[in-house]
Amino acid sequence: MLQNIIEIIILSAIQGISEFLPVSSSAHLILVSTLYEFKSSSLLIDISLHLGSLIAIIYFFRAELFDVRNNKRLLSLIIFGSFPLIIIGYIFYSTGIIYQLRNIEIIAWTTLIFAVVLYISDKSRFDKKISSNLNLKSIIFIGIFQILSLVPGVSRAGITITAARILKFNRVDSSKISFLLSIPALAGASVLSFKDVLEQTIVFNYLVIVAIISSFIFSFLTIKFFLIYINRFSMNAFVIYRILIALFLFYLIY
Repeated sequence: MLQNIIEIIILSAIQGISEFLPVSSSAHLILVSTLYEFKSSSLLIDISLHLGSLIAIIYFFRAELFDVRNNKRLLSLIIFGSFPLIIIGYIFYSTGIIYQLRNIEIIAWTTLIFAVVLYISDKSRFDKKISSNLNLKSIIFIGIFQILSLVPGVSRAGITITAARILKFNRVDSSKISFLLSIPALAGASVLSFKDVLEQTIVFNYLVIVAIISSFIFSFLTIKFFLIYINRFSMNAFVIYRILIALFLFYLIY
């Protein structure tokens, strides 16, 4: 029992922290599952982890999300920006392409390549803001970039922040755009996974509750402190981390 709870907390930490940082949550979950066989890991637990992150991001941005009258335009843009990922993601999922991309060699290369892309996009100081500069053209541009996150190692947070930085949004607002776009992404992933769960024998136990709560806590804290951090520092720490991870993977592979 204790071992199962520890495993869930570890998975929750990986999901909650890496989901919102530019380091790729799917890559970390795949790597940990490959290197260590967690007995508690299952499709239902994966959904629970994503659900915890989804609840955390909705709760954190509850003021913007539930104040529809004042934020109708922003919410509409987030929906439009999510269409590319939802459409292509469904195609990849239904055709099985998504599973063919899940190997360590691809993760190693994408982790390295998109670390460099993130570094380049983050070098300059920009000052565009969501309130005055986010429009349909820019959100579609970011949404198209978000499609790349279907490949493990790219990082959904990383590629959306990169795209926003290319469009000259400041770091904090680039991160907020990424966070808001994560809501439809997490919801879509949960719906697709839940469809598979319905085809299996569902065993609902206490670990599901532990997964949701712990994922919520790690996700909420990550969002909060990342926005504080990024207001003062660049993305260099995440770039270096990704390069080190890539080098470690190359060592294992080659």
